[in-house]
Amino acid sequence: MQNYTQEQIRRSFINASRSEVKAINFPADFEQTDWENLDYLGWRDAKMPQRGYLIYPTPEGLIGLLLRATEGGSGKLRKVLCDLCRDVRCEAVVYLYVARRTGAAGRNGNTVGTLICADFQCSANVRFELPSRAEHLDWPTIRERQISGLCERIELFISRVRS
Repeated sequence: MQNYTQEQIRRSFINASRSEVKAINFPADFEQTDWENLDYLGWRDAKMPQRGYLIYPTPEGLIGLLLRATEGGSGKLRKVLCDLCRDVRCEAVVYLYVARRTGAAGRNGNTVGTLICADFQCSANVRFELPSRAEHLDWPTIRERQISGLCERIELFISRVRS
């Protein structure tokens, strides 16, 4: 992923109002973002913790999604799998994030949701190091397949937001 400016990211949102885009709080360490090892950029808003952002590069340009983490839940601690990275080793908390749909559907309050690692560490999860007991595996091929799957699932989620 190439480097992007805050202004480029602000212009990328397809499901947010101008006031919502203006209110975006970027991470404190945004300038030190490791773009080389990201398939998408995601973060939770420090001032509005239920709000998250997902930025994905496409050949047509960046696509940004404003997300909201659902509140509450069943009250029971459960292990769930992130729909994007599908990392079974990760001990990260996973949230149901919902995104307002684009167009008339979004104006009518329609949303779509997916389970995502709470702190958007999916890129790191699919690039994890080879376990020592798995030396016989074709690790570069496995890693490439994981990265490709992550990107496919992000694109699918974006298409659901757009439809």
